[in-house]
This record gives sequence, C-alpha cells and structure tokens, in this order.
Amino acid sequence: MASSAQSGGTSGGPAVPTVQRGIVKMVLSGCAIIVRGQPRGGPPPERQINLSNIRAGNLARRAAATQPDAKDTPDEPWAFPAREFLRKKLIGKEVCFTIENKTPQGREYGMIYLGKDTNGENIAESLVAEGLATRREGMRANNPEQNRLSECEEQAKAAKKGMWSEGNGSQTIRDLKYTIENPRHFVDSRHQKPVNAIIEHVRDGSVVRALLLPDYYLVTVMLSGIKCPTFRREADGSETPEPFAAEAKFFTESRLLQRDVQIILESCHNQNILGTILHPNGNITELLLKEGFARCVDWSIAVYTRGAEKLRAAERFAKERRLRIWRDYVAPTANLDQKDKQFVAKVMQVLNADAIVVKLNSGDYKTIHLSSIRPPRLEGENTQDKNKKLRPLYDIPYMFEAREFLRKKLIGKKVNVTVDYIRPASPATETVPAFSERTCATVTIGGINIAEALVSKGLATVIRYRQDDDQRSSHYDELLAAEARAIKNGKGLHSKKEVPIHRVADISGDTQKAKQFLPFLQRAGRSEAVVEYVFSGSRLKLYLPKETCLITFLLAGIECPRGARNLPGLVQEGEPFSEEATLFTKELVLQREVEVEVESMDKAGNFIGWLHVDGANLSVLLVEHALSKVHFTAERSAYYKPLLSAEETAKQKKEKVWAHYEEQPVEEVAPVLEEERSASYKPVFVTEITDDLHFYVQDVETGTQLEKLMENMRNDIASHPPVEGSYAPRRGEFCIAKFVDGEWYRARVEKVESPAKVHVFYIDYGNREILPSTRLGTLPPAFSIRVLPAQATEYAFAFIQVPQDEDARTDAVDSVVRDIQNTQCLLNVEHLSAGCPHVTLQFADSKGDVGLGLVKEGLVMVEVRKEKQFQKVITEYLNAQESAKSARLNLWRYGDFRADDADEFGYSR
Repeated sequence: MASSAQSGGTSGGPAVPTVQRGIVKMVLSGCAIIVRGQPRGGPPPERQINLSNIRAGNLARRAAATQPDAKDTPDEPWAFPAREFLRKKLIGKEVCFTIENKTPQGREYGMIYLGKDTNGENIAESLVAEGLATRREGMRANNPEQNRLSECEEQAKAAKKGMWSEGNGSQTIRDLKYTIENPRHFVDSRHQKPVNAIIEHVRDGSVVRALLLPDYYLVTVMLSGIKCPTFRREADGSETPEPFAAEAKFFTESRLLQRDVQIILESCHNQNILGTILHPNGNITELLLKEGFARCVDWSIAVYTRGAEKLRAAERFAKERRLRIWRDYVAPTANLDQKDKQFVAKVMQVLNADAIVVKLNSGDYKTIHLSSIRPPRLEGENTQDKNKKLRPLYDIPYMFEAREFLRKKLIGKKVNVTVDYIRPASPATETVPAFSERTCATVTIGGINIAEALVSKGLATVIRYRQDDDQRSSHYDELLAAEARAIKNGKGLHSKKEVPIHRVADISGDTQKAKQFLPFLQRAGRSEAVVEYVFSGSRLKLYLPKETCLITFLLAGIECPRGARNLPGLVQEGEPFSEEATLFTKELVLQREVEVEVESMDKAGNFIGWLHVDGANLSVLLVEHALSKVHFTAERSAYYKPLLSAEETAKQKKEKVWAHYEEQPVEEVAPVLEEERSASYKPVFVTEITDDLHFYVQDVETGTQLEKLMENMRNDIASHPPVEGSYAPRRGEFCIAKFVDGEWYRARVEKVESPAKVHVFYIDYGNREILPSTRLGTLPPAFSIRVLPAQATEYAFAFIQVPQDEDARTDAVDSVVRDIQNTQCLLNVEHLSAGCPHVTLQFADSKGDVGLGLVKEGLVMVEVRKEKQFQKVITEYLNAQESAKSARLNLWRYGDFRADDADEFGYSR
C-alpha cells in the first residue's frame, strides 16, 4: 500500500502521523472501511480503517447457524443511510489516511480524506455534518479536529439532519430477508426484468451475495452459464484456492463489490439464484470468460438470456490466446490443416443414425461421425430372442426412423463439414467394444445442422461431458436446446406412445420364401425399393418398403466382372474391373430410392431383373461405361436394343472390359434408292425459342384473326377491367395475363406456387412467365380458345441432335434466336414424334435451311435417320458436318471428340 513521506517537524516535537494512500474496496459500516493497494502480479494487500472520534449505528447481522438460539440483529437507526453515504462517496475512489491509534487486538483508528492528500474532504466530518454519525461520548474538544467535529454536530442538530431529525429513525431500518420460501416462484415473478441491487459480497469470481432493492432480499447469485476457479475448504476449515481463484475473485470484486448494478434473475439452483449482472461498464459474465478467468458450464448456460453463443465466443477468444486458466490449452483440431478442418463433400452412405461416409473432392472416402450425439440404443435388459440375430436398423426403436431421416436428407447431396474433434482409438473392455479413431464433425446442408435436426425430432440424444472435456460439438448449446424441445414435445425417443416396430422379412437366400414371393413381384411390374447394400457391380440387397422385406437382386441382361471371393482355404481373386464396377454401382444407387422389375429368380433364391435409378437402366449404364458386357439372355427383353447400342459405343472406345476388342470387318452394303421426301413448305412467324432448341410459331394465314381478337379483347378489358386480386388461379385454367409491356394476353396457368408466384404460358406466343395473381384475370368467353384456338404451335428441328452440354446448347440457342426469332420463315413437317413434330425451317428470303446452317457452323451434330426418303437430305447434312469438322468450328474446335468422350459432350454416336 502506498504511503507518503512523513511531514516535516522538529526532532523533539510530537511525531507526525504518516499519510498513506489506498483505494476503497468496501464500506463495512458508517465508521469503518477496507482499503486496498494497487495490484502488482496478483490481488493487492488490504487493511481495515476505523474512523477516529465518531460512532455510527451498527448494521444488521444474521444469527450464526451454529447457534440455534441466537436471533438476527436488525439495523440500528440511521446505520444503513450512513453506510450508503460512504459507499456512494468512496467505493473505488482513492483516499489518503493517517493512523492515530492501534489497539492491542490490531484494530486501527485514524482520519480518512477523499483524494491524494489531507486537503481533501474529511470523511468523519462529512458524516457528522449529515447527522449520520455522532462524536464519541466523553470526548473533549481539545484539538482543532475535535473542535471541527463538535461544530459539525451542532450544525447538524440545528438543521435537524439525519438522526437529529424528528422521530426515532425507524424508517431507516431495513426489513432484511435472508431466505426466500419459494425461489422458483420468486424468480418467475420477476419475468426476467432487470432488478436493482447492490453487490454485498464476492465469494468467488462467479458467485456473489446481492441485496435486491427495494425489498431488501439478501440472496446468493451465481452467474448463469459460467464457473470461475473456487476456494476449496479443507478439513481444518482453511481454504485452498484453485489456480487463478484469487485473481478471478479480485477481478469481480474490483468491478462489482458494493456497486449499484442490475440483475436479471434467470433461474434457481437450490436456494441460490442464477442470473446475469449488468453494470454500466459491461457484462461481467462475458468479461470473466474473455479474460480467461472462467469457463462455460453446460448445466446453466441454457438459462443465460443474452445468448449462449456470446459466452462460447468469449470463451473461445480466451482459449485461442491461452489466457490464464487456458494457459495449457490445446485445441481438439490443432493438428489439422485448415483444408481438413472445413470442407465440402458429397454424402455417399449413411452408416447409422450418427455416422456418414462422404466423398472428398480428391475422390477419397471418409467416415464422419456427427459430434456430441448418440443414436438410439436398446435400454435395460436385452429382450431380444437369444436365438435370433439382432438387426440394429430394424430392432432398435427409432434407429430405422433416424437412418431414413438422414438418408432422405443427405444421400447424393453436398454438405459442409466442420471437424470439431478427433476421438482417438480405444481398446475393448468387458462392457465396451473397441473403437477405431473417429472424426467427429458438425455437418450442415442448406444452413441446417443435421445433428440438431436429428435431436429435435427425438431421433438421437445429446452426449453429456465432464466439464473439462473440450471434445464436443461447436454447436453443443443448440443441441442441448433441441433436446429440451424434443423432450417437452414428446418427440421420438421421448414419446410416451408405443414404440414403432419394424417387422422386416429377410428373403435373401431363402429359396422357399423367394419362390412364394416371385409371382407377386412379377405381377407388380415396377416396384419401389431402397438399395441397402452393394455386393458387386450387378448384385445388390434391396429393401422393398411396401412389402417390408429384404431381397437379393441380380441385374438382368449383363455379364459383370466377378469380384474377389473368400472360399474355404483360399481367396479367389476378382476379375479385371470388378472393383471399378462395384464402385460405379455404389456411387450411383447405394441407399437411393430406385424402381425394380423382377423377371425371374435363380436356384439360390436371388431375384433377377432390371433396376432403374433416376429413369436410367443400371444394366445399360454399366454396359455403356464398359464395365459389363451384354449377356445372351437379354435378347428376349425389351431392353435389348439399348443394351446393344450401349455396347457398340463402349466397344468403339476400347476401354476397360473392351480394351483389347478388335472390330470385325463389315461387308459393304449396296446403297438403296431413296423414296421421295414430301416437301410442302408453309409460311410461319417464329415467336419464341426455348432453352432446349424447340420453337413456337404462328400460322401467317391466321395472323389477322389473332390481331383482331387481341384488339377486341383489350377494348373489352379496358371498359370492364378485372378487379385486382379477385381472380384465384387454378392449374390448367385459361386466363388473361398482363405482360411486361402493360398489355393483356391470353394465357394458361401451368403451376401455382403461391398467390405471388403463378407460372403461366402465353398460348398465342409460346413464352412463359411467373406472375403474381394480381396481374391475372378471368378470360372472357368471347375470346376463348373455342372462338380462336391457341395460335402458338411447338416444333423441333429435324435431323439434328440438341447438345446436352449446357454451354454448347446455349451457343446453338443464341444463334437461332439471333437468326429467326420474330421473323417470318417457311416450315415443312418431316416426321412426327411423341413430343412435337420435327420440321425443317427455311429463311423466307434466301430459302436457306436453318438447321443445316447450325450444322455448318459446328453448333450441332447430325441425327442420322435410316428412313429411305431422308437419305438425300441426311447426306447433305453429313457433308456440312464434315466441313465444320475440318474447319474445327465450335463443337469441333478440339477435333473429333466422338471416339472417346461423346458422353461428356452430351452426344452418342
């Protein structure tokens, strides 16, 4: 504690008291304070100073718990106002003092002045002048200080201040309440509104005693969401501080002790109240965390009303800088590169309710466990039949629901993975099996935390950790909150309802059951299924949800390379490309919803048939990618032609199973004379080009009828305008729609997403638009399609292949829009197809073929047709294609790509 030099004086005179300085830490009563020094490397020294020559009333004192007969002592009149007078004047301020007397018991009495020297305000005189203290009885005024005290007291009496006012001062006695009968009700009744309070005592950095105003409740408040190092009480009654306990206590004391604060009462724990203390200079909870004096605690962080994420962020700040209690901290992912901590990956498989397999950008596969959650499990004694093998997916309650939730949400999708920690490998014990090293992470898709979604549906539970275990989810608080909601709403595992039971029959390898089931599956045609497991490129295990059974399924029509097999006494090696075929099938169909057509079964009870994924036949895809050959049994199936076509394409590439294929010489066939092609061109007006290179035209001959109808319709609408918002659109209905030019046109409703998003098709022009229903109205009957049919007709170009590659297709569409949109052309229908008629289109002036021009520019490839009447025009198109290829125009700029990567460009030969 700082002290000034002694004042000068003669060597023989009385000793002049030393002037010492300090900061007021606490006001014990109207005549006693605790002064501390400046902190240097730890909490500073303290000393109690009692004011000389005056007396103030004693504050209330609670009876000792060890003395059951003792009673609480109330405040003496004017004791609390005296304490408050000093508290507001001195707390945290610098004072100077002189010690005049020290008793044998060590009590020190002296004079206290506000400020750095004795010229400051004399605290004793101020108290007496306010009538909050009296001169000690029997004291004679025999020196200047005592004379001034006497004068101050006389003035206070004359002015009837404080204790000299009328009455006995009973109004200054507090009605202190040391206990609360119902803490929960008391907290709830405050509705989390700030309560004014004075901090009376700091037990440790995160626990204080507070006097709640204006009702004088003296309560213990624990800071919500955190815990500071504490003082451990030993058997002999002494206290041993944990590391940084004293520093944390001083940090809180120096900022809050005997300060006016506001407290948000958030919850209660036994007789203690959980709350947040607000001070004009900041939030002590977050400050303690940020300075490394406290750690977050899971059991109370949920009640912190100002956002648990703020506390976690403050704690993370201290951890990253290794402040105080975190000086030895090592982050769970400290040894990982940034690219391994956060990455985007594609989900290939859901292993169970808390783990997935993802494919990284490098092509590698990685198993990811969802951080801090536990999948459903069997509770208590295992009630399973001892002779029956446990199938966790179907026999553990809610395991199937959890797996299905993840499968439908994630399979085939790209997710964001943030690694939280690496759980090291653990050996097996008597009760726990061995675990390999696990990468635990937070997985999100579209901003949704998958683990949180799983927990909120009651399909997983949150793991509880030791307080010092930092290996947990970076969103642990959200997981706890989601679990609390699931419990409250009785979701899933927390439901009181009967547990769902999945009775799934496994027909795999059971020949007898398979025989009984075969006719049913054959009659069903295409059945929905989920691929549960991939044994090889052409052998899979399927779950049929409607039939609730598992079957082994073999792909029909192909001969796939056999994989490696473990036989008794030896390991049979797999055929070339068997692993590639298995991987191809896995990536395409594992755990995806597919359709199957069952044709037959083999002797082992395996079903044989066709499997379709996203509209594609898996047998054809395997052949197309040179991972299988066509089997002779495919000849009698409806898929024989596409299989042969795919095999021809694969053979030409000479890859994988066809790497050593030698093409057999083909005998030349004499050309056949073509039949006559019908050419009857009619004038049309092109109104719209679509993104897939189709186009809409109006018949020029009926153009005047449309113009007249539009004019009459708009005049009718102008005289009887539709009431905005009165029209309720329905899919397939004809209506009128206001285009961007402000004019009304006839249209058809194609889809209604919402009143603000209605998809319409302009039936006379072929273009589409999304409009709010306020820009739609009822089509007057006088202008319906019965009066004049829809004038826009859809066509496609004959003899060309529309590029499947998006960029190539865009180039072709842009060229056509530039050349023919909103112009008159000549049109001839060449052949019909399921979608729309295929035509050739000529420019009206030059009679040049538009489709042939696209081929010449190298923007499209020729579609070779075998009809005799088209051979002449096909030859012309092919010659144009050869010219474009020679000049390396557009598609051909890298040469002839068709031999090895036509699929990549969206073409097939």
